[in-house]
Amino acid sequence: MRQTWRWFGPEDAVSIDDMLQAGVQGVVSALHHRLPGEVWPVEEIKQRQTDIARMTDGGDSRLRWEVVESLPVSESIKRQSGDWKAHIENYRQSLNHLHAAGIEVVCYNFMPLLDWTRTDLLYRVDTGATCMRFDLIDFAVFDIEILKRKGASDDYTASVVAEAEERFSGMSECRQSQLLSNVVFGLPGAAENMTLDDVRQHLALYDGISAERLRTNLSVFLAEVAPHAQQLGMRLCCHPDDPPYSLLGLPRIISTEDDYRHMLDAVDVPANGVTLCSGSLGARADNDLPGMMDRLGDRVHFLHLRNVCRETDATFGSFHEAEHLQGNTDMVALVAAVLAEERKRRDAGRGDHIIPFRPDHGQNILDDHSRTTQPGYPSIGRLKGLAELRGIEAALSHQSYGR
Repeated sequence: MRQTWRWFGPEDAVSIDDMLQAGVQGVVSALHHRLPGEVWPVEEIKQRQTDIARMTDGGDSRLRWEVVESLPVSESIKRQSGDWKAHIENYRQSLNHLHAAGIEVVCYNFMPLLDWTRTDLLYRVDTGATCMRFDLIDFAVFDIEILKRKGASDDYTASVVAEAEERFSGMSECRQSQLLSNVVFGLPGAAENMTLDDVRQHLALYDGISAERLRTNLSVFLAEVAPHAQQLGMRLCCHPDDPPYSLLGLPRIISTEDDYRHMLDAVDVPANGVTLCSGSLGARADNDLPGMMDRLGDRVHFLHLRNVCRETDATFGSFHEAEHLQGNTDMVALVAAVLAEERKRRDAGRGDHIIPFRPDHGQNILDDHSRTTQPGYPSIGRLKGLAELRGIEAALSHQSYGR
Protein backbone atom coordinates (compact mmCIF):
# COMPACT_ATOMS: atom_id res chain seq x y z
CA MET A 1 0.00 0.00 0.00
CA ARG A 2 1.43 3.33 -1.08
CA GLN A 3 0.93 6.04 1.56
CA THR A 4 -0.17 9.32 -0.01
CA TRP A 5 -1.59 12.64 1.19
CA ARG A 6 -3.88 15.14 -0.48
CA TRP A 7 -2.41 18.60 -1.01
CA PHE A 8 -4.39 21.56 -2.33
CA GLY A 9 -1.39 23.49 -3.60
CA PRO A 10 0.86 26.30 -2.33
CA GLU A 11 -2.03 27.98 -0.50
CA ASP A 12 -2.75 24.84 1.55
CA ALA A 13 -2.27 25.45 5.28
CA VAL A 14 -0.66 21.99 5.46
CA SER A 15 2.78 22.38 3.90
CA ILE A 16 5.07 20.04 2.01
CA ASP A 17 7.29 20.01 5.11
CA ASP A 18 4.30 18.90 7.20
CA MET A 19 3.58 16.03 4.83
CA LEU A 20 7.20 14.94 4.78
CA GLN A 21 7.33 14.86 8.58
CA ALA A 22 4.08 12.86 8.60
CA GLY A 23 5.95 10.16 6.71
CA VAL A 24 3.91 10.09 3.51
CA GLN A 25 5.44 8.55 0.40
CA GLY A 26 3.62 10.45 -2.35
CA VAL A 27 1.26 13.35 -2.98
CA VAL A 28 -2.28 13.60 -4.37
CA SER A 29 -3.03 16.97 -5.92
CA ALA A 30 -4.76 18.85 -8.75
CA LEU A 31 -4.81 22.15 -10.59
CA HIS A 32 -7.81 23.38 -8.64
CA HIS A 33 -7.78 26.81 -10.27
CA ARG A 34 -8.49 25.27 -13.67
CA LEU A 35 -12.18 25.14 -14.59
CA PRO A 36 -13.77 21.81 -15.57
CA GLY A 37 -13.51 21.38 -19.32
CA GLU A 38 -10.22 23.26 -19.66
CA VAL A 39 -6.97 21.68 -20.81
CA TRP A 40 -4.34 21.41 -18.10
CA PRO A 41 -1.25 23.14 -19.50
CA VAL A 42 2.08 21.33 -19.45
CA GLU A 43 3.84 24.22 -17.72
CA GLU A 44 1.31 24.29 -14.87
CA ILE A 45 1.61 20.56 -14.33
CA LYS A 46 5.39 20.91 -14.17
CA GLN A 47 5.08 23.82 -11.73
CA ARG A 48 2.91 21.74 -9.39
CA GLN A 49 5.49 18.96 -9.56
CA THR A 50 8.19 21.48 -8.68
CA ASP A 51 6.17 22.81 -5.76
CA ILE A 52 5.72 19.30 -4.37
CA ALA A 53 9.40 18.41 -4.77
CA ARG A 54 10.65 21.45 -2.82
CA MET A 55 10.75 21.95 0.96
CA THR A 56 10.42 25.37 2.56
CA ASP A 57 14.21 25.72 2.75
CA GLY A 58 14.58 24.78 -0.91
CA GLY A 59 15.75 21.23 -0.26
CA ASP A 60 14.44 18.16 -2.10
CA SER A 61 11.34 16.86 -0.33
CA ARG A 62 11.72 13.48 -2.07
CA LEU A 63 7.95 13.64 -2.57
CA ARG A 64 6.39 13.37 -6.01
CA TRP A 65 2.96 14.05 -7.48
CA GLU A 66 1.65 10.50 -7.89
CA VAL A 67 -2.15 10.74 -8.12
CA VAL A 68 -4.35 13.42 -9.67
CA GLU A 69 -7.46 14.19 -7.64
CA SER A 70 -9.21 15.26 -9.47
CA LEU A 71 -9.26 15.97 -13.18
CA PRO A 72 -12.88 17.17 -13.05
CA VAL A 73 -15.55 16.13 -15.52
CA SER A 74 -17.52 19.19 -16.59
CA GLU A 75 -21.24 19.51 -16.02
CA SER A 76 -21.58 19.85 -19.81
CA ILE A 77 -20.13 16.34 -20.23
CA LYS A 78 -22.40 14.95 -17.52
CA ARG A 79 -25.47 16.51 -19.16
CA GLN A 80 -24.21 16.18 -22.76
CA SER A 81 -24.95 19.82 -23.38
CA GLY A 82 -23.12 22.82 -24.80
CA ASP A 83 -19.44 22.18 -25.56
CA TRP A 84 -19.40 18.68 -24.10
CA LYS A 85 -17.62 17.09 -27.07
CA ALA A 86 -14.88 19.72 -26.95
CA HIS A 87 -14.58 19.15 -23.20
CA ILE A 88 -14.02 15.43 -23.77
CA GLU A 89 -11.28 16.22 -26.27
CA ASN A 90 -9.75 18.61 -23.73
CA TYR A 91 -9.90 15.84 -21.12
CA ARG A 92 -7.97 13.52 -23.43
CA GLN A 93 -5.41 16.26 -24.04
CA SER A 94 -4.98 16.79 -20.30
CA LEU A 95 -4.35 13.05 -19.95
CA ASN A 96 -1.65 13.37 -22.60
CA HIS A 97 0.02 16.17 -20.65
CA LEU A 98 -0.17 14.28 -17.34
CA HIS A 99 1.24 11.16 -18.97
CA ALA A 100 4.15 13.16 -20.37
CA ALA A 101 4.84 14.34 -16.81
CA GLY A 102 4.96 10.71 -15.60
CA ILE A 103 1.65 10.68 -13.69
CA GLU A 104 -0.36 7.48 -14.15
CA VAL A 105 -3.37 7.60 -11.79
CA VAL A 106 -6.28 10.01 -12.25
CA CYS A 107 -9.28 10.17 -9.91
CA TYR A 108 -12.55 11.82 -10.98
CA ASN A 109 -16.24 11.69 -10.13
CA PHE A 110 -19.51 11.77 -12.06
CA MET A 111 -21.72 13.33 -9.38
CA PRO A 112 -24.17 15.77 -10.93
CA LEU A 113 -23.67 19.28 -9.61
CA LEU A 114 -22.79 18.41 -5.98
CA ASP A 115 -19.26 17.12 -5.38
CA TRP A 116 -20.08 16.27 -1.78
CA THR A 117 -22.70 17.39 0.71
CA ARG A 118 -22.65 18.01 4.47
CA THR A 119 -24.95 20.02 6.71
CA ASP A 120 -22.31 20.74 9.37
CA LEU A 121 -18.60 21.30 8.72
CA LEU A 122 -17.58 21.54 12.39
CA TYR A 123 -19.76 19.07 14.28
CA ARG A 124 -18.49 18.57 17.83
CA VAL A 125 -18.21 14.98 19.11
CA ASP A 126 -17.97 13.97 22.77
CA THR A 127 -14.14 14.05 22.79
CA GLY A 128 -14.12 17.74 21.83
CA ALA A 129 -12.94 16.97 18.30
CA THR A 130 -14.89 18.42 15.39
CA CYS A 131 -15.76 16.84 12.06
CA MET A 132 -18.14 17.03 9.12
CA ARG A 133 -21.67 15.71 9.48
CA PHE A 134 -24.69 15.00 7.29
CA ASP A 135 -27.88 15.46 9.29
CA LEU A 136 -30.85 14.15 7.31
CA ILE A 137 -33.36 16.36 9.12
CA ASP A 138 -31.30 19.49 8.56
CA PHE A 139 -30.91 18.56 4.92
CA ALA A 140 -34.66 18.05 4.59
CA VAL A 141 -35.14 21.48 6.20
CA PHE A 142 -32.92 22.99 3.54
CA ASP A 143 -34.57 21.12 0.69
CA ILE A 144 -38.22 21.48 1.71
CA GLU A 145 -38.43 24.65 3.79
CA ILE A 146 -35.55 26.87 2.62
CA LEU A 147 -34.91 25.92 -1.02
CA LYS A 148 -38.59 24.99 -1.46
CA ARG A 149 -37.76 22.56 -4.26
CA LYS A 150 -40.88 21.39 -6.05
CA GLY A 151 -41.84 17.88 -4.96
CA ALA A 152 -39.11 17.76 -2.31
CA SER A 153 -41.41 16.32 0.37
CA ASP A 154 -42.02 13.26 -1.80
CA ASP A 155 -38.35 12.27 -1.44
CA TYR A 156 -38.58 11.81 2.34
CA THR A 157 -40.63 9.71 4.72
CA ALA A 158 -43.59 11.33 6.45
CA SER A 159 -41.75 11.27 9.77
CA VAL A 160 -38.70 13.06 8.32
CA VAL A 161 -40.95 15.71 6.74
CA ALA A 162 -42.68 16.27 10.08
CA GLU A 163 -39.38 16.52 11.97
CA ALA A 164 -38.03 18.94 9.38
CA GLU A 165 -41.09 21.16 9.71
CA GLU A 166 -40.76 21.22 13.49
CA ARG A 167 -37.02 21.96 13.40
CA PHE A 168 -37.46 24.72 10.85
CA SER A 169 -40.06 26.43 13.02
CA GLY A 170 -37.40 27.04 15.67
CA MET A 171 -34.48 27.76 13.34
CA SER A 172 -32.98 31.25 13.42
CA GLU A 173 -32.17 33.17 10.27
CA CYS A 174 -28.49 32.89 11.15
CA ARG A 175 -28.70 29.09 11.32
CA GLN A 176 -30.64 29.00 8.03
CA SER A 177 -27.91 31.04 6.38
CA GLN A 178 -25.20 28.77 7.79
CA LEU A 179 -27.07 25.68 6.61
CA LEU A 180 -27.26 27.10 3.08
CA SER A 181 -23.54 27.85 3.15
CA ASN A 182 -22.67 24.34 4.35
CA VAL A 183 -24.87 22.51 1.85
CA VAL A 184 -23.69 24.45 -1.20
CA PHE A 185 -20.00 24.22 -0.26
CA GLY A 186 -19.65 21.36 -2.75
CA LEU A 187 -21.32 23.30 -5.57
CA PRO A 188 -19.34 24.93 -8.38
CA GLY A 189 -18.66 28.54 -7.53
CA ALA A 190 -19.62 28.01 -3.90
CA ALA A 191 -16.55 29.94 -2.79
CA GLU A 192 -18.58 32.92 -3.88
CA ASN A 193 -21.76 33.76 -1.99
CA MET A 194 -24.26 31.55 -3.76
CA THR A 195 -27.91 32.51 -3.40
CA LEU A 196 -30.93 30.22 -3.34
CA ASP A 197 -31.81 31.40 -6.84
CA ASP A 198 -28.32 30.35 -7.98
CA VAL A 199 -28.91 26.87 -6.56
CA ARG A 200 -32.32 26.65 -8.27
CA GLN A 201 -30.79 27.65 -11.61
CA HIS A 202 -28.10 24.98 -11.29
CA LEU A 203 -30.70 22.34 -10.44
CA ALA A 204 -32.90 23.34 -13.37
CA LEU A 205 -30.14 22.37 -15.79
CA TYR A 206 -30.70 18.73 -14.76
CA ASP A 207 -34.45 18.74 -15.34
CA GLY A 208 -35.36 15.64 -17.31
CA ILE A 209 -32.05 13.86 -16.78
CA SER A 210 -32.79 10.48 -15.22
CA ALA A 211 -30.38 8.05 -13.60
CA GLU A 212 -30.47 5.94 -16.76
CA ARG A 213 -29.66 8.95 -18.92
CA LEU A 214 -26.77 9.88 -16.63
CA ARG A 215 -25.42 6.30 -16.81
CA THR A 216 -25.52 6.50 -20.59
CA ASN A 217 -23.64 9.80 -20.50
CA LEU A 218 -21.00 8.28 -18.21
CA SER A 219 -20.59 5.34 -20.60
CA VAL A 220 -20.17 7.72 -23.54
CA PHE A 221 -17.53 9.69 -21.64
CA LEU A 222 -15.65 6.53 -20.65
CA ALA A 223 -15.80 5.12 -24.18
CA GLU A 224 -13.86 8.20 -25.28
CA VAL A 225 -11.33 8.51 -22.47
CA ALA A 226 -10.75 5.07 -20.92
CA PRO A 227 -9.30 3.36 -24.05
CA HIS A 228 -7.14 6.45 -24.54
CA ALA A 229 -5.89 6.18 -20.96
CA GLN A 230 -5.24 2.48 -21.56
CA GLN A 231 -3.05 3.26 -24.55
CA LEU A 232 -1.10 5.77 -22.46
CA GLY A 233 -0.60 3.27 -19.65
CA MET A 234 -2.71 5.38 -17.26
CA ARG A 235 -5.41 4.37 -14.80
CA LEU A 236 -8.70 6.24 -14.32
CA CYS A 237 -10.61 5.71 -11.08
CA CYS A 238 -14.14 6.93 -10.44
CA HIS A 239 -14.96 8.19 -6.94
CA PRO A 240 -18.34 7.17 -5.51
CA ASP A 241 -21.20 9.52 -4.77
CA ASP A 242 -20.92 11.37 -1.46
CA PRO A 243 -23.35 10.69 0.18
CA PRO A 244 -24.23 7.59 -1.86
CA TYR A 245 -27.87 8.36 -2.61
CA SER A 246 -29.94 10.88 -4.50
CA LEU A 247 -30.07 14.44 -3.15
CA LEU A 248 -32.16 17.42 -4.28
CA GLY A 249 -33.82 15.24 -6.90
CA LEU A 250 -30.50 14.70 -8.71
CA PRO A 251 -29.68 11.18 -9.95
CA ARG A 252 -26.75 9.35 -8.38
CA ILE A 253 -25.23 6.43 -10.28
CA ILE A 254 -22.02 5.43 -8.42
CA SER A 255 -23.37 4.54 -4.99
CA THR A 256 -23.28 0.74 -4.79
CA GLU A 257 -21.33 -2.29 -5.96
CA ASP A 258 -23.90 -2.87 -8.70
CA ASP A 259 -23.37 0.70 -9.91
CA TYR A 260 -19.64 0.11 -10.17
CA ARG A 261 -20.14 -3.21 -11.93
CA HIS A 262 -22.36 -1.52 -14.53
CA MET A 263 -19.71 1.16 -15.08
CA LEU A 264 -16.85 -1.35 -15.41
CA ASP A 265 -18.79 -3.62 -17.77
CA ALA A 266 -19.89 -0.69 -19.97
CA VAL A 267 -16.26 0.02 -20.97
CA ASP A 268 -14.37 -3.12 -20.08
CA VAL A 269 -10.72 -2.05 -20.18
CA PRO A 270 -8.31 -2.21 -17.22
CA ALA A 271 -7.81 1.56 -17.24
CA ASN A 272 -11.48 2.04 -16.35
CA GLY A 273 -11.35 1.58 -12.61
CA VAL A 274 -12.49 2.41 -9.11
CA THR A 275 -11.58 4.82 -6.34
CA LEU A 276 -12.79 2.76 -3.40
CA CYS A 277 -13.76 5.36 -0.80
CA SER A 278 -14.68 3.60 2.42
CA GLY A 279 -16.21 6.78 3.84
CA SER A 280 -18.56 7.63 0.99
CA LEU A 281 -19.63 4.03 0.36
CA GLY A 282 -19.69 3.33 4.09
CA ALA A 283 -22.51 5.83 4.61
CA ARG A 284 -24.82 3.07 3.30
CA ALA A 285 -25.31 0.06 5.56
CA ASP A 286 -25.88 -2.19 2.53
CA ASN A 287 -22.37 -1.59 1.12
CA ASP A 288 -19.96 -4.37 2.15
CA LEU A 289 -16.56 -2.64 1.89
CA PRO A 290 -14.23 -5.65 2.43
CA GLY A 291 -16.40 -7.67 0.04
CA MET A 292 -16.34 -4.91 -2.56
CA MET A 293 -12.56 -4.78 -2.33
CA ASP A 294 -12.42 -8.53 -2.84
CA ARG A 295 -14.82 -8.62 -5.78
CA LEU A 296 -13.82 -5.40 -7.55
CA GLY A 297 -10.20 -5.43 -6.43
CA ASP A 298 -8.53 -6.02 -9.78
CA ARG A 299 -9.97 -2.68 -10.97
CA VAL A 300 -9.36 -0.68 -7.79
CA HIS A 301 -6.67 1.85 -8.69
CA PHE A 302 -6.89 4.19 -5.69
CA LEU A 303 -8.14 4.03 -2.11
CA HIS A 304 -9.66 6.61 0.22
CA LEU A 305 -9.55 5.10 3.69
CA ARG A 306 -11.80 6.91 6.12
CA ASN A 307 -14.67 5.97 8.38
CA VAL A 308 -18.10 7.30 9.14
CA CYS A 309 -20.46 6.64 12.00
CA ARG A 310 -23.95 5.97 10.68
CA GLU A 311 -26.54 7.33 13.06
CA THR A 312 -29.25 5.06 11.67
CA ASP A 313 -29.44 1.76 9.79
CA ALA A 314 -31.64 3.34 7.13
CA THR A 315 -30.09 3.53 3.65
CA PHE A 316 -30.77 7.27 3.53
CA GLY A 317 -29.79 8.69 6.90
CA SER A 318 -27.55 10.84 9.07
CA PHE A 319 -23.85 10.16 9.62
CA HIS A 320 -20.70 11.93 10.75
CA GLU A 321 -17.00 11.51 10.03
CA ALA A 322 -15.52 9.13 12.59
CA GLU A 323 -12.00 8.31 13.70
CA HIS A 324 -10.43 5.95 11.19
CA LEU A 325 -10.79 2.89 13.43
CA GLN A 326 -14.04 3.82 15.17
CA GLY A 327 -16.75 4.01 12.48
CA ASN A 328 -19.04 1.39 10.98
CA THR A 329 -16.51 0.05 8.46
CA ASP A 330 -14.26 -2.75 9.70
CA MET A 331 -11.00 -1.09 8.67
CA VAL A 332 -8.87 -4.09 9.63
CA ALA A 333 -10.92 -6.37 7.36
CA LEU A 334 -10.78 -3.81 4.55
CA VAL A 335 -6.99 -3.40 4.75
CA ALA A 336 -6.64 -7.18 4.84
CA ALA A 337 -8.65 -7.36 1.60
CA VAL A 338 -6.40 -4.69 0.05
CA LEU A 339 -3.25 -6.60 0.99
CA ALA A 340 -4.75 -9.81 -0.42
CA GLU A 341 -5.40 -8.03 -3.73
CA GLU A 342 -1.85 -6.69 -3.79
CA ARG A 343 -0.51 -10.22 -3.32
CA LYS A 344 -2.65 -11.44 -6.24
CA ARG A 345 -1.31 -8.67 -8.46
CA ARG A 346 2.27 -9.29 -7.41
CA ASP A 347 1.93 -13.01 -8.14
CA ALA A 348 0.43 -12.17 -11.56
CA GLY A 349 3.36 -9.85 -12.35
CA ARG A 350 1.27 -6.68 -12.51
CA GLY A 351 3.25 -3.45 -12.46
CA ASP A 352 0.52 -1.76 -10.43
CA HIS A 353 0.56 -4.28 -7.59
CA ILE A 354 1.06 -1.53 -4.98
CA ILE A 355 -2.20 0.42 -4.61
CA PRO A 356 -1.98 4.07 -3.53
CA PHE A 357 -4.16 5.12 -0.61
CA ARG A 358 -4.63 8.24 1.41
CA PRO A 359 -6.03 8.76 4.91
CA ASP A 360 -9.13 10.56 3.73
CA HIS A 361 -10.55 13.29 5.95
CA GLY A 362 -10.07 13.16 9.68
CA GLN A 363 -11.38 14.89 12.77
CA ASN A 364 -10.00 18.24 13.87
CA ILE A 365 -7.96 17.64 17.02
CA LEU A 366 -5.31 19.55 19.01
CA ASP A 367 -3.82 22.37 16.90
CA ASP A 368 -6.20 21.63 14.02
CA HIS A 369 -8.75 23.81 15.81
CA SER A 370 -6.62 26.90 15.23
CA ARG A 371 -5.46 26.15 11.69
CA THR A 372 -7.68 27.04 8.71
CA THR A 373 -7.71 24.09 6.32
CA GLN A 374 -10.10 22.69 3.74
CA PRO A 375 -13.13 21.12 5.47
CA GLY A 376 -12.29 17.51 6.30
CA TYR A 377 -8.55 17.94 5.73
CA PRO A 378 -6.91 18.75 9.07
CA SER A 379 -3.22 18.20 9.62
CA ILE A 380 -3.08 16.30 12.90
CA GLY A 381 -6.38 14.47 12.44
CA ARG A 382 -5.18 13.02 9.14
CA LEU A 383 -1.77 12.25 10.63
CA LYS A 384 -3.51 10.25 13.35
CA GLY A 385 -5.51 8.39 10.73
CA LEU A 386 -2.42 7.65 8.66
CA ALA A 387 -0.62 6.31 11.73
CA GLU A 388 -3.54 4.02 12.54
CA LEU A 389 -3.79 2.74 8.97
CA ARG A 390 -0.02 2.26 8.78
CA GLY A 391 -0.21 0.25 11.99
CA ILE A 392 -2.89 -2.06 10.57
CA GLU A 393 -0.84 -2.65 7.44
CA ALA A 394 2.35 -3.30 9.42
CA ALA A 395 0.63 -5.83 11.68
CA LEU A 396 -1.14 -7.68 8.87
CA SER A 397 2.04 -7.72 6.74
CA HIS A 398 4.29 -9.00 9.53
CA GLN A 399 5.93 -12.28 8.63
CA SER A 400 4.45 -13.96 11.68
CA TYR A 401 0.86 -13.03 10.84
CA GLY A 402 0.41 -11.78 7.30
CA ARG A 403 1.44 -14.75 5.15
